[in-house]
Amino acid sequence: MSTPRTLDRARCRLKAHPAAFDAALAAGVLLCMVAGSFVDPHGENGVTWGVRSPGLLSLLLMTVGAAALVARRRAPMRVLLVTGTVAIVECVTGDPRAPVAMSAVVALYTVASTTDRPTTWRVGLLTMTVLTGAAMLAGPLPWYAQENLGIFAWTGMAAAAGDAVRSRRAFVHAIRERAERAERTREEEARRRVAEERLRIARDLHDVVAHHIALVNVQAGVAAHVMDKRPDQAKEALSHVREASRSALNELRATVGLLRQSGDPEAPTEPAPGLDRLDELAGTFRSAGLRVEVVCADQDTTLPAAVGLAAYRVIQEALTNVHKHAGPGAKAEVSVVRVGPRIEITVLDDGAGKDTTAAASGGGHGLLGMRERTTALGGTLTTAPRYGGGFRVHATLPLEPPGTSHPG
Repeated sequence: MSTPRTLDRARCRLKAHPAAFDAALAAGVLLCMVAGSFVDPHGENGVTWGVRSPGLLSLLLMTVGAAALVARRRAPMRVLLVTGTVAIVECVTGDPRAPVAMSAVVALYTVASTTDRPTTWRVGLLTMTVLTGAAMLAGPLPWYAQENLGIFAWTGMAAAAGDAVRSRRAFVHAIRERAERAERTREEEARRRVAEERLRIARDLHDVVAHHIALVNVQAGVAAHVMDKRPDQAKEALSHVREASRSALNELRATVGLLRQSGDPEAPTEPAPGLDRLDELAGTFRSAGLRVEVVCADQDTTLPAAVGLAAYRVIQEALTNVHKHAGPGAKAEVSVVRVGPRIEITVLDDGAGKDTTAAASGGGHGLLGMRERTTALGGTLTTAPRYGGGFRVHATLPLEPPGTSHPG
């Protein structure tokens, strides 16, 4: 178990210090060339091994070729030119020949592993042709000698091995880049979903709190105004305050309960409100002093939960704006009508409050929330002041929200 770990640590150190690795490689190549120069494969009785003494020029050429390999990463082409030159000189003058071509083989591998394939083909063929041709035509050995064929084979294998290493590196780099891109995409998608969920939760909380707090504020003001003169009416107003606050707490509990994780204790929840609670919603505003008339056609139509919730919230927010901005004595009319595959919701008021212009500008979160709800379901929302006074909110929602599938 210790040997693989030791090799991994050594490999990491060499990658961290490429100059030291190149210097060690050059020293190793020089050692191999010097050791090979003392071996003579041609004895007196044929192919036998013997010992010979290399010439001074061969030792100098081996030293120059090995020293050039130290700069193989910074200038691979120049290193190949230097090592190829000393190899040609050795092929022409060496007798017996020293393995100086080994440095050219390493330099050719470096060029093939750091450039593209067309460059590898051109440089590899040129190097093989020049070195082999010089050894066969100008060398002291016959053209068919095995040393000449060995130069051709080693240069070809160096070019092929360098190209294979370069392709492998490019493949691994592409896979790593694709994985990093996929990871970034997942993180961006997660952040987008979190932002959308936060916006939805904020919109729900606004719809719940704005409606009930407005009622609590109005009823508390009524109770404070008539506390001394009409205690019965003050008691009734405080009762409405209690009911509105209880409803607000229940809806807040249901909304926040959706945020719990699967392992958290269960929180009491209730179904999302829909148009089946429209009369109850209108009653809360009537108890707050707002005159509300409701006309709902096709009450037997069953709406999807998302459409029913959006319709309920639109009407709730519209009536809240009427109560806040239309002024005293205003009257609101709510109509819900099915038109083909869509349902149309209209909320009208005849108020002439001084805040109507501010509500019509769309700068508040209420109108923005209504527009986002209807748009998310594929519907439309229009809000504008009415001719002669008042305000109009008109929403159109499809009965089948986007993404609904049917069997068959």
